[in-house]
Amino acid sequence: MSLQTSTSVYISRGSEIAARMLGGCMMIMSARDSSLFSLNEIGSLIWNAADGSTSLDTIVQNLICSEFDVPFAEARADAEAFVSELAEHDILKVSDQPISAFAAAEQR
Repeated sequence: MSLQTSTSVYISRGSEIAARMLGGCMMIMSARDSSLFSLNEIGSLIWNAADGSTSLDTIVQNLICSEFDVPFAEARADAEAFVSELAEHDILKVSDQPISAFAAAEQR
């Protein structure tokens, strides 16, 4: 799913990952292809908020724009790029509808 074509985007964490907080950075590894990602503070905020029921716009507005001095459009574009990269490795799941816990289990 392209993030650019949808007005509402919902994200949830993938099921085949290992994640640990190390020294203030979230480290995530994909079990599928052994890709390793080190998330900065903003990436960690997005990761922790990826519950499947909160839209990316809400995450950006409430967690990023409210905490950092960044315009919404810029923060949204950066979040889209981040989410797209992690989605390519099945670390994040992306949908144009809320992702229920049942649907997330079905994807596993």
